Amino acid sequence: MKTFLRLLQLSRPYHHYVPEYIIYIFLYTIFSLFSFTLVMPLMDALFATGQQEVVTQLPSFTFSVDYFKNVFYYYLTYYVNTTGKFGMLVYVCLVILVAVLLKNLFGFLSQKVLTRMRVNMVRKMREKLYHQFSSQSLRFFHNERKGDLLSTVSGDVVEVENSVVTSLQTVFRDPLQVIATFITLFILSRQLTLFTLLVFPISGYLISNITQRLKKKAVVSQGLLGKILNITEETLSGIRIIKAFNAERFMRRKFEKENNDFAQTVRAIQNQRELASPLSETMGVLVIIVIMIYAGNLILSGQTTLKASAFIAYIALYFQIIAPAKNIANAFAVMPRGLAAGERVLRILDIPLSIQDKTDARPIQHFEQEIRYQGVAFRYEQQDVLKNIDLTIQKGKMVALVGKSGAGKSTMADLLPRFYDVTAGSIRIDGHDIRNLKMEDVRGLMGMVSQEAILFNDTVFNNIAFGQPEADREAVIQAAKIANAHEFIVQLENGYDTSIGDRGMKLSGGQRQRLTIARAIFKNPPILILDEATSALDTESEKLVQEALDKLMENRTTIVIAHRLSTIQHANEIVVLDKGEIKERGTHDELIAANGIYKRLVEMQEFK
Repeated sequence: MKTFLRLLQLSRPYHHYVPEYIIYIFLYTIFSLFSFTLVMPLMDALFATGQQEVVTQLPSFTFSVDYFKNVFYYYLTYYVNTTGKFGMLVYVCLVILVAVLLKNLFGFLSQKVLTRMRVNMVRKMREKLYHQFSSQSLRFFHNERKGDLLSTVSGDVVEVENSVVTSLQTVFRDPLQVIATFITLFILSRQLTLFTLLVFPISGYLISNITQRLKKKAVVSQGLLGKILNITEETLSGIRIIKAFNAERFMRRKFEKENNDFAQTVRAIQNQRELASPLSETMGVLVIIVIMIYAGNLILSGQTTLKASAFIAYIALYFQIIAPAKNIANAFAVMPRGLAAGERVLRILDIPLSIQDKTDARPIQHFEQEIRYQGVAFRYEQQDVLKNIDLTIQKGKMVALVGKSGAGKSTMADLLPRFYDVTAGSIRIDGHDIRNLKMEDVRGLMGMVSQEAILFNDTVFNNIAFGQPEADREAVIQAAKIANAHEFIVQLENGYDTSIGDRGMKLSGGQRQRLTIARAIFKNPPILILDEATSALDTESEKLVQEALDKLMENRTTIVIAHRLSTIQHANEIVVLDKGEIKERGTHDELIAANGIYKRLVEMQEFK
């Protein structure tokens, strides 16, 4: 119930729905009951003349049940006296028709309100999930599997929509209809209704038992779906490696195992879910049969004054409980899977943002002096990644970070734009701790070119002017020229308006990398982070990319990670990292002369 209420909160503000819905559903219920209670005067008039109530004067208006009842009987009396039973029959049938039309009209209007509420709830759910994904630090993505996240934003949200949100009508309307019908039945015959309340809970117990089993299996099925999506995503991303190692059969078996487990669980859920509807209907009919036997015995033995017309109306009304009771049973059978999916959605939404602006964060628009790492340490889970890092980078200088794989080079660079926050110490820009500055402003000062050319399934223009769809076209072209990318771009099918496919797969590795450099040039940041930007390229592509990088680095403060010797030897300072600590620092010539770790790395060409 707690999960359901939290999901319902996503539809706020409630004043857009609740007052309107209450009015519609109240009128729906009234006209629904009214259309069936008309059976009594109709039966009395047709088969027991004189037993119906006689009202000869039109009553004065009062907002009460008696007023509407007396108005109905006034016109009933009028038509019996003026046109006979046939005229009265036409009158009652027309009233029933109007009641049914109004019932369905208000039912439709109430459904429109719920549809609006449903659409807004699902929209907000997806928006909140996307905002959570885009706002989290990189630590979040280390702890979560991509397949599970995709499963949440697609499968889980759809499941919530198809079960929990779709059940809103049942949850809000049908219980009201059952309660109102029971009140009417209690008015018709207190004795019969009290008897039915003794046998009615049996079906409720059986259905709740099924519901508990469904929820347990629903949790398992959603977890299995996440594994299926994760394997699928890994296959699509690593298809080259899978084929190169002849691992198609291995991955296929892995997928089929998870898929079979998921299918078996879903089959069991569907079987139990389908059992709820016929079970509720059977139990409802069984109760009606028991009522008919019990009431018939009372009538035949003279132990009740219940009229035949009232008894028929009573049975007709009781039949009306079966449909909403069946809907409620279906909803409780369907809802557990949706609630399990909802719990997965809420789990993601409840993960706090580990990196966010302070309430009093200060803006920063310009970089004037220096970047300073002061006693910086960083720990990931139980492992120390960086320890006691002290480093000052003056404006306009280039600092290279080198060391073996796992030395902490990329982590040190990732701390600057606050992809992570330091565990100890501080990083300062112009004397200001970056944790006290607005994160958007800090990142606005920086541009990044990484080893993997990260591009988006969009046009060349939009990839260069990323995040700025109204960018000046000439500025984009100029950035491409500086990055040695303009020549190949104009040869594409639609030039700058060519879509480059998923992750830029329509382009070569060198072309993709030059586009990322053009993107950084277009942003024109004062601080630049280059993370192994040429390590995966062939010699010809590397030359073009290196020329573009040299142009990009002009007059900028640059942090270079493990570039090849041709770039590193021109750095103002080279920092050698080993096991998270700075072991050596100096220029290329100074470090070679020191005959230490750096010289060995140069001899081995090991800058990874």
